[in-house]
Amino acid sequence: MLLGTVLALLVLGVGGAGPASAHAALRSTDPGDGSVLRSAPRHVTLTFTESVGLRDDSFRVLDPGGHRVRTGEAGRAGGRSDTARVTLSGELGEGTYTVAWRVVSADSHPVSGAFTFSVGKPSAATVAVDPGPTEDPATAALHHIARYLAYLAAALLIGAAAFVALCRPPDTAPLRRPLVASWWTLLASTVALLLLRAPYEAGTGPSAVLDVSALGDTASTRPGALLLARLALLAPVAFLLTRAARRPVPTPAPSAAAGAALAVGLALTWSAAEHASAGTQVPVAMTSSVLHLLATAVWLGGLVALLVTLRGTTDAATVARFSRVAAASVTVLVGTGVYQSWRGLGSWQALTGTTYGRLLLAKLAAVAVLLAAAAVSRRWTAALADCGTAVRERERAPERVPERVGGPPGGGEPAPEPPDPAPPAGTAVEAHRRGLRRSVLAEATVAAVVLGVTTVLTGTVPGRAAAEAARSAPAGGVLPASVTTIPFEIGDSGSGTVQITLDPGRTGDNAVQAVVFGPDGSLAAVPELRLSFTLPDRDVGPVDAQLVDRGGYWSANSLTLPLPGTWTMRTTVRVSEIDQVSESRRIRIER
Repeated sequence: MLLGTVLALLVLGVGGAGPASAHAALRSTDPGDGSVLRSAPRHVTLTFTESVGLRDDSFRVLDPGGHRVRTGEAGRAGGRSDTARVTLSGELGEGTYTVAWRVVSADSHPVSGAFTFSVGKPSAATVAVDPGPTEDPATAALHHIARYLAYLAAALLIGAAAFVALCRPPDTAPLRRPLVASWWTLLASTVALLLLRAPYEAGTGPSAVLDVSALGDTASTRPGALLLARLALLAPVAFLLTRAARRPVPTPAPSAAAGAALAVGLALTWSAAEHASAGTQVPVAMTSSVLHLLATAVWLGGLVALLVTLRGTTDAATVARFSRVAAASVTVLVGTGVYQSWRGLGSWQALTGTTYGRLLLAKLAAVAVLLAAAAVSRRWTAALADCGTAVRERERAPERVPERVGGPPGGGEPAPEPPDPAPPAGTAVEAHRRGLRRSVLAEATVAAVVLGVTTVLTGTVPGRAAAEAARSAPAGGVLPASVTTIPFEIGDSGSGTVQITLDPGRTGDNAVQAVVFGPDGSLAAVPELRLSFTLPDRDVGPVDAQLVDRGGYWSANSLTLPLPGTWTMRTTVRVSEIDQVSESRRIRIER
């Protein structure tokens, strides 16, 4: 019943957060989105903000007619794990090609998108391609539920076991049911995650769990291997739990050491599958992540264990020992949490400007409430300890029987009245125990919410990666490039067009690429091409793009547009030594 209550609290705590957002972010593509190439490329290369896993269908390349182009197997560029590359087999004809891609980010979540490039000149009409849903709603919901249950079950399993080993309650029998329930919950949720892995990555429905070949493919991936490792670790955990259940005495040192090693191994199956395994300072980040998970489990699982034992005959010494263990866990959580926040955010702006940062603020607010509840629990703990000491001293003191002072019996002054009887020894202790139980219940409730927010954070792209993608991502649904086509007259020779790609088409630094096409639609060489931008509403500009002739196309690596708004883009094409033509277009630049 208690486990079900905590599970319900966790669902309430995370239910309003919505599904996890994007994970690995696309940093760049080669060829660039919307680019026009003089000759066909030999490869298509994607670069991401963190390492990604490849699938058999990571790339689909469609020709101008919508037919699939023959490609090689998906691989890496230069052996870098944050890249995905595919070789284009055969010659590509003239026209616009569409690339649909799908990879698995380092935190084990699928990411997908699409972009286009042209060979020779763009097609009159491009192929509309659906890269497929990143996640099937039903499969994603089941996957998220199983993931949350796995987190919570691991916290209760590790925390309750640590409570028995470190706090040494006089009676461990009430904890056997939560320990067994958390073990079975972790086993069932891990099996569910393993079966759902293939349809979750592919974006297909839950019925795909019946595909045995897909399950075999999952086992060969890193997320699948880590889930199998977690299942393997649960076998010796079950052995230790069975052995401990047969012993009425506290867990011996060898079993405690084995349990600690297994707890570290279980924590690694999460850390190696999430953001800590990618990016900068991976060894330090992995160590910090494992310590953070273990400290969370010892605190949250220990709170649940304490709440269970407070219903029985838990003594003040056990409560005091848990108070010290909880304080140590909080110290570890603060240290590792600060490091992981710095690593994930990258800047103060990301704290309020990204989903990751806003979730982190929500977690910090919940932790502040949790610490306040913990302070109340510590006061009740101190009061319970003081009351227990007073009771023990009273029990050790000899009973004093009042005696008559003075003359013989029946004469003299009457004997003094006996003192009022002391309240029953257990009354004050029980009152303090009830107060502590209420404060621990509140603490466990808030802690469950904190764990829920933490679970959502692990499925959210870090602020550092989001900011990096915003600065440099050109395609794939992350930051689409702005493409503008401007026609111009060339006297009696007819008309031509200039295709201008502004990448990513937002405030800040942009890359510019311009291609000139002649009357027949072929690439045209012109003596000079100038491009300037003006923001009339703010009296900004003109800002010269300073285009450079690259031999067939013109480009500028860095054009800074400082403000959002509707800019006027003026293009000047000099078609001869004495003739030139200028055209203007209004384009919208977003922040």
